[in-house]
Amino acid sequence: MGEEGMTSDVQQKAAKTSPKLTVLPLIALIFYEVSGGPFGVEDSVKAGGGPLLSLLGFLIFPLIWSIPEALITAELATSFPENGGYVIWISSAFGPFWGFQEGFWKWLSGVLDNALYPVLFLDYLKHSLPIFNLLIARIPALLGITGALTYLNYRGLHIVGFSAVSLLVFSLCPFVVMGILSIPRIKPRRWLVVDFKKVDWRGYFNSMFWNLNYWDKASTLAGEVENPSKTFPKALLGAVVLVVSSYLIPLLAGTGGLTSLSSEWSDGYFAEVGMLIGGFWLKWWIQAASAMSNLGLFEAEMSGDAFQLLGMSEMGMLPAIFASRSKYGTPTLSILCSATGVIFLSWMSFQEILEFLNFFFACSCYVPRFSKDIHSKWWCYYCGVLIISCSSSCKG
Repeated sequence: MGEEGMTSDVQQKAAKTSPKLTVLPLIALIFYEVSGGPFGVEDSVKAGGGPLLSLLGFLIFPLIWSIPEALITAELATSFPENGGYVIWISSAFGPFWGFQEGFWKWLSGVLDNALYPVLFLDYLKHSLPIFNLLIARIPALLGITGALTYLNYRGLHIVGFSAVSLLVFSLCPFVVMGILSIPRIKPRRWLVVDFKKVDWRGYFNSMFWNLNYWDKASTLAGEVENPSKTFPKALLGAVVLVVSSYLIPLLAGTGGLTSLSSEWSDGYFAEVGMLIGGFWLKWWIQAASAMSNLGLFEAEMSGDAFQLLGMSEMGMLPAIFASRSKYGTPTLSILCSATGVIFLSWMSFQEILEFLNFFFACSCYVPRFSKDIHSKWWCYYCGVLIISCSSSCKG
């Protein structure tokens, strides 16, 4: 047996012996691929002209948007339990050319998305540690954060999964505490406030879609999931409940426990809500949770992107080296490619990265034609999901 054959056997053995994702770690990864917590949903109160439309939105939109998208992902991921996810789906319906296009543009948008999180993490820290405003501290910090999180991805998907569980608990606990502390203050009539003259419908719907999207991302890891036919549906159901709860509980606590103008509700306002309800200690806890949530978002995105490249390689769309695995069962070169892209892009400003992200995500949303080869109704709906996702992600 040649050296190449021995290497292939080692990689296959690593893939078979590496621990598979179970329900709880998969729920945490889906949570971070979709949400990451209630950070950023504050704008829905401002855009909705008050709490009522915001609360109704996070009750109704999951029924007409998140659950159908999660059901599509559950059915197709169990029908194609291989790494690559939507690349395999598009290839099966429209052919390998369009499957590659979908994979290429999705990967680019994913790397751009991931480059945001180290930047955001330092942006949160610089309010308390101004030294991170200086390049002499910011550059080593960006390299250190990216290197540490990349190494965690290299060490194994199961480690990433359980790290995501720990980050999830830390990120959501302050909002559970805030919800409990707000109970004596809550006046239900405050939830019914709405001023239709101040409603920004575009911003409102944009906020709904932005915060309740991307359920299909977890499909790129389908080959690493233990018993996917049972695990995926359970994990997606659990993630839907967790995501919706993580939005509604803080909103109910903040809007029902405080008398505030809708115009005050903008990004980061939950920290102020925490201070008013619990004190400075809760404000700092929420800010720390917001910063740590970016690490969970980074880990989930990099895992999805790396295993997408691995799946594309196994399909023959990329050189075989992208399917090579480390002794931990992780796609080494695929992880390095994603990390390199993040490092180069993280020198850009947040707004510059976001503009490129929206452009490349829009490219990934184009599906050229409709095929009746398999699951016609699902493909039709999936194309609609992609198109509306595209429009909701482009904020400018």
